[in-house]
Amino acid sequence: MRILKSLLLGMCVALCACTSQNSTVQTNDKGTQWEWKNGTIVVKTPERPAGQQSVIGLTAPKMEVVRVGFVGLGMRGPGAVERFTHIPGTQIVALCDYEQSRAENCQKYLEKASLPKAAVYSGEKGYEELCKRDDIDLVYIATDWLHHFPVAMCAMENGKHVAIEVPSAMNLQECWDLINMSEKTRKHCMILENCCYDWFEMNTLNMAQQGVFGEIIRGQGAYIHELSPFWDHYWKDGENDKLGWRLDYNKKHRGDVYATHGLGPVAQAFDIHRGDRMVTLVAMDTKSVVGKDLVEKRTGEACDNFRNGDHTTTLIRTANGKVIEIQHNVMTPQPYNRLYQLTGTKGFANKYPIEGYALDSKQLAASGVEPQVDNLNTHSFLPKEEMQALVDKFQHPILKKYGEMAKEVGGHGGMDFIMDSRLVYCLQNGLPLDLDVYDLAEWCCLAELGELSMDNNCAAVEFPDFTRGEWNVVKGYKFAYASPEEEKETMDKAKAITSKLKEQGAKEWQVELDKK
Repeated sequence: MRILKSLLLGMCVALCACTSQNSTVQTNDKGTQWEWKNGTIVVKTPERPAGQQSVIGLTAPKMEVVRVGFVGLGMRGPGAVERFTHIPGTQIVALCDYEQSRAENCQKYLEKASLPKAAVYSGEKGYEELCKRDDIDLVYIATDWLHHFPVAMCAMENGKHVAIEVPSAMNLQECWDLINMSEKTRKHCMILENCCYDWFEMNTLNMAQQGVFGEIIRGQGAYIHELSPFWDHYWKDGENDKLGWRLDYNKKHRGDVYATHGLGPVAQAFDIHRGDRMVTLVAMDTKSVVGKDLVEKRTGEACDNFRNGDHTTTLIRTANGKVIEIQHNVMTPQPYNRLYQLTGTKGFANKYPIEGYALDSKQLAASGVEPQVDNLNTHSFLPKEEMQALVDKFQHPILKKYGEMAKEVGGHGGMDFIMDSRLVYCLQNGLPLDLDVYDLAEWCCLAELGELSMDNNCAAVEFPDFTRGEWNVVKGYKFAYASPEEEKETMDKAKAITSKLKEQGAKEWQVELDKK
């Protein structure tokens, strides 16, 4: 009898624990509400507010000239300003940074290009005045991570499109707020994920879309970049700030806080929110050794709670039964690696550390490339000649258009210039942007979702549906293009506008020179 009572009591305790786990709504330190369901952490997808509509495929009226204001001119911003001076049909209207000298310093790029001087804004709230201007179409945001969100919200509230450096949102609440603001204002909110525009990634995406690798079933991506040469260059908020904003953020926050470089290109190849969606993740991290040591050396004090592990790994499963692996490590010494890799049912693509493709003779021939090597198989990468023939056949149209100039202008080897050029191209031609606010949310949410997983013994976590049920409306990832006639007309107008701006700018800078 005692044994029976003990068993019944144990069953009751287990049942109560299970019921509690599956019904109790909890709230984390970021304000996100979640609950257990069948051993999985589930984050609620909020209803779309009344009056809002999806911005999948959002377009805006054509712009003959794209008038830009830049906010954040420290490490990444100046390069963006310089690149825009090479894009016809753009006007740099305003420059803003917390420190006025850094904004003023970017005038040199306009002077070099003979473009009119820009207005300068500075201080903690300088961006608010920039966003209130009625002669700006696009606010380009390259601030520290904590200011991406408030600047973007302010810009859209004031009727501006926004392009935001990565990571563009730091938690789920920011993701949802940016989505709602974009849907409410009908303004573009683009994530500036430059790795989607690198040569290997673009050509490989084209191959994947043409069926070269069969069905893609697994992908890998990462940001593995030891940052010891850079820690001292991240902006510090006064002399008492000994860490700089990026190290301080890693100290306070767990998870893959910089997932988008690795995830973005893989997500495109997987048609994420264009026929598939990320459903569940599990995340793990190592303990912090290097990060903790960095803080102690800079502060001279013990660091007992460095939140982010030195290496983080996240596994993701999609609705269509595919798997993505994403890694993050900015601490330990090793070669730069974004781990870009696609595994397909008929072929394989790999960028780091060896760049190559693996296809057998039959699949290579079926893809339109005649093998020059006998007994070609997938046990090794294609020989150089076959690989080059494959790349030549499937060179992405966007690379054909911008590739050569991108190599001259630069920006991470040119991919930054391609990204900026495509952004301007779509705005000038009234087309949907390549990357939208749902991409932004899905690629940035790994930080908080991974933190939820790791803080709960590496439990499975469900992704919210940022598209609110519309992830399967569009079938397949696509780039938008104008017709050749429309494209030529738009470019002719853009070049004419730039020519006039250069005439005006040359006169203004000559007046400045005469004053000296």
